[in-house]
Amino acid sequence: MPGPPSAQSRVAFRFGLPPSLGNAPALERAEPLSAFLSRALGRKVEVGVAASYEALAKDLLAGRADAIWAPPFVCARVEALGVRVLARGVRRGRSSYRSALVARADAGLTVEGLQGKRVAWVDRESVGGYLLPAAHLKARGLEPAKVFSSQLFTGSYRAALESVRDGLADVAGVFCPPESTGLTYADGVEVVLPGHGGAFSLLAYTEEAPNDGVPVGMGVAPELVALLERAFLGLHQGEEGRRLLEGIFVADRFEPAPRMGYRALYRVALASL
Repeated sequence: MPGPPSAQSRVAFRFGLPPSLGNAPALERAEPLSAFLSRALGRKVEVGVAASYEALAKDLLAGRADAIWAPPFVCARVEALGVRVLARGVRRGRSSYRSALVARADAGLTVEGLQGKRVAWVDRESVGGYLLPAAHLKARGLEPAKVFSSQLFTGSYRAALESVRDGLADVAGVFCPPESTGLTYADGVEVVLPGHGGAFSLLAYTEEAPNDGVPVGMGVAPELVALLERAFLGLHQGEEGRRLLEGIFVADRFEPAPRMGYRALYRVALASL
């Protein structure tokens, strides 16, 4: 049975986005990204939003997507199977981030008082929205499946934080800048829910993980890979690119991703199973 068509045998190049910041906002930003990448690659580029992190990885591995903007654990999964990650995001001069466990500011919760509470996660393969905070709790002897009365997987950071804000859950995990930046969990909340940083309180910070990256399918022609890499590494050099960096990638720029740079995440993943 013939495999999926390669990028060079199709007119369109397919680029996938994760659902982590919400499906509607991602779709709104897909058109300017499509226009930018179409000019950079010299061919039509179709940008779509995957239904889940698992679907995002499967689309790339099956050839339904030629490249994707992927959270760290998806990068780790596909990289382990031979996929190259071209570039990774840099935020405030750092190529790593951490996660924060947060609750409503008026709830008065602590990590020691989580028994019987409800948690809203992002996705089972979301590093900032599930894997890092779940591993942090396990390291403290708190098994999420036993501690929480319910675990809801909402599909996006926005939905997870809104669940806490609206009283549908008590706790959520959100990505935030590393400690070295001097910034706090509120900066992560502000990216997802502008104007609501003060509505949440901190329960705990986690260890750090590499930033999101851009894996490219193994069937993509080398000349297209080179053009795509050049486009992402040069995004910060123009006004249009800087708008894309801010609106879609929440990054200042991209840097070349080191080979097998996401391997350490498997320890986090196994600790969260």
